[in-house]
Amino acid sequence: MKRREFLAGTATTLALLQSGLWPSLGQAASKGRLKQSVARWCFDSIPIEPLCAALLEMGVTGMDLVGPADWPVCRKYGITPAIILGGGGRFLPTEAGSTRRYGKAFGWNKVEHHEQLLETLATVVPGASKAGVPNIIGLFGDREGMSDDEGIRNCVAGLKKAVPILEKYKITMAIEVLNSIVDHIDYQGNHTRFGVEVCKQVGSEYVKLVYDAYHMQIMEGNLISTIRDNIDYIAHIHIAGVPGRNEIDGRQEVNWNAVAKAIADLNFKGYVAHEWVPTGSDALAELRKAVDIITV
Repeated sequence: MKRREFLAGTATTLALLQSGLWPSLGQAASKGRLKQSVARWCFDSIPIEPLCAALLEMGVTGMDLVGPADWPVCRKYGITPAIILGGGGRFLPTEAGSTRRYGKAFGWNKVEHHEQLLETLATVVPGASKAGVPNIIGLFGDREGMSDDEGIRNCVAGLKKAVPILEKYKITMAIEVLNSIVDHIDYQGNHTRFGVEVCKQVGSEYVKLVYDAYHMQIMEGNLISTIRDNIDYIAHIHIAGVPGRNEIDGRQEVNWNAVAKAIADLNFKGYVAHEWVPTGSDALAELRKAVDIITV
């Protein structure tokens, strides 16, 4: 599974979502004051059932970017699909000869994308909401010479059209801020202020941000103050070691336990998700260490 693989765009997935057969998900017991989640793509070498069983034992209650085919197993272990793909945007395949790590972001900053995004969103959201999924992940899109003013204006226009769907089904569009230095060259929503301004202008509690602290440490640092100042516009948080996007241990530059305490002190109700790639031979052992760091 690639990061942001567009599972919700396949015919099989759409059929599952449209069937309305997903029962409400149970909830595992979380440890500490924060709800923790794990990105499926980072641990895709582990089959879904043993991964869910391990998460239950660790006190992790969510899984990010997990496809509907695996939701029944998640439900069996009380694991909530915390944020999924489907109508919020996607990464296009990397073009031949490109040196980019990831392909271009197909998102809300291009007016010509709005119709396709809204059509997919309307298809995915009813089934996701029935299954107890709280968030759909979104992307702002690549800049391609566009000014921030135009990008914000376009994002707001498209997202305002999405609001009636989101509000009807009580599911949040959480749009991700990403770095444009290392991973997502030319991404427009590359600073917190851009994303917050879009959310302010849309003016709905169902349009917020994925505050990806790995990406924002690269772009702007000052994580704790930024989270404190903008917590009302944050629905979901991603974490990973900087540099490298690996374990959140002593080899990298952020004190994640201090960040976790600051988030918990804000009474944050969303998920803090581990979106890092393990480098050790025992991925679950490394995950247990990371979960302990964030358990505050």
